[in-house]
Amino acid sequence: MNKILISDKLATDGINYLKEQSDIQIHFEVGLSEDALCEIIGDFDALLIRSDTVVTPKVLQAAKNLKLIGRAGIGVDNVDIPAATEMGVIVMNTPDANATTTAELAIAHMMSLSRHLPMADKSVRAGKWERSKLTGSEVARKTLGIVGFGTIGRLVSQRAGGLQMHVIAFDPFVAPEIYADLGVESVSLGDLISRSDYVTLHCPLIEKTKNIINAAQLEKMKPTAMLINCARGGLIDETALYEALKNKQIAGAALDVYENEPPKDSPLFELENIVFTPHLGASTNEAQLAVSVEIAQQAVTFLRTGEAVNALNLPRVSADELKKSSDYVNLATQLGKVLAGLSLQPLTKLEVALFGKAAEVSPRPVSVAALIGVLSGQVSTPVNRVNAENIAKRQGLVLVESVSQEMQDYVSLIKLTGYSADNSITTLSGVLLGGRQPRLVSINDMDIEVVPEGTLLITRHDDKPGVIAATSSVLSNAAINISRMQVSTADNQQQAIAVISISEPLSADLLAQIGAIPAVNQTTQITL
Repeated sequence: MNKILISDKLATDGINYLKEQSDIQIHFEVGLSEDALCEIIGDFDALLIRSDTVVTPKVLQAAKNLKLIGRAGIGVDNVDIPAATEMGVIVMNTPDANATTTAELAIAHMMSLSRHLPMADKSVRAGKWERSKLTGSEVARKTLGIVGFGTIGRLVSQRAGGLQMHVIAFDPFVAPEIYADLGVESVSLGDLISRSDYVTLHCPLIEKTKNIINAAQLEKMKPTAMLINCARGGLIDETALYEALKNKQIAGAALDVYENEPPKDSPLFELENIVFTPHLGASTNEAQLAVSVEIAQQAVTFLRTGEAVNALNLPRVSADELKKSSDYVNLATQLGKVLAGLSLQPLTKLEVALFGKAAEVSPRPVSVAALIGVLSGQVSTPVNRVNAENIAKRQGLVLVESVSQEMQDYVSLIKLTGYSADNSITTLSGVLLGGRQPRLVSINDMDIEVVPEGTLLITRHDDKPGVIAATSSVLSNAAINISRMQVSTADNQQQAIAVISISEPLSADLLAQIGAIPAVNQTTQITL
């Protein structure tokens, strides 16, 4: 039974969907303080939130069983994603569920600014009839500049096209054909700022976009231009915006989001050429329903299949791909653990190569699984597919993956090569017999068939008589049962390797006894 905590208000349809799932148990509690959330979060597998719940490192430290944070909406400023990644917790959102309503709000703000609608409403209520004072301007044939050309930005461009506007956009991460398909001109940020009659922001708030509209950019805008932000607070330097509006450097602005929400005592409130809304971007009945149902469905899909739809800290792999690669993933994890055990020095590089039929699956889940195997037990943080690559980078371990349709003695084969700090190299190969049964089939240049499970005792020794008998004697005297044993030698070498499956892990004293056997050069114990 998977347990989900819902700590912000979600639409009833989303909650009802979760209640209908026989393998899901939900707990609904809103308005939790950080300490209160920390007290209960440890019991849950998933946390579903909106914008009120703040997921801090302290919360994540308390979330011992947490696998997923699901944000019903697009913005995740309230989630410490680096901390979540470090703890191996997936963070996902619903970037498209409220795209239409946010795009429509941006267009509404543009129309409102152009026709002075808030001022007109206020004037009429005051018994005035100020038609000449409130003369506006048409948006047709004007230039709309869109900063950020993702889903919402593209929806804005489509609606602006219907209003007969000329649309230009800036987004360095969008391919040229996307702009061409939508009839939008791709320009630099500087060109967009200087050419636009209206500038609307639809980019995420990251380090590179913080205060993307600052004093320098505002100086480049036309004095008749208007600025709209329905994306994230912090994209605009509000102090610089205040000066620009006060000095009539630009004609007007409309804000739905703010550096601090709510924006108490903001000097912007003094000005008449700016319009405010209280973060209404997703506040339509349709959007509330869509984000709630979508995040509920995504959470259930992940908890059941491992497919992380709209994950922000994990590459997307479909449920079909995960299922197809699952046996290879398990094999790669086991091989990684064996490789780590055999490596006498920390690894600096891990090469993962897939051959034959193994090359037909998505390589990333398999290579990351090998990384998980190598790192497991090496660091204090539990390692999973969310944080494995980050932990590897911090440890100075480089991951290299490759695929080849060429078969190497087996229909499908996974080969791991570990490079250690002392320049030593260890190579392992593994296969799936019959497509399902995992086997370790070589260690360096020695062929050996090992079932990678349980506790393995691995000895490297001189190829002399009596070594195996002496090892067996130590185990027998300690009442340690041997379930399997494989011994291999390398051509033209006087070295051998033995892999012994034993019933329970050996104490340090027993390992020392085996290591003291004449001709034994190295002993390693690995628990899989």
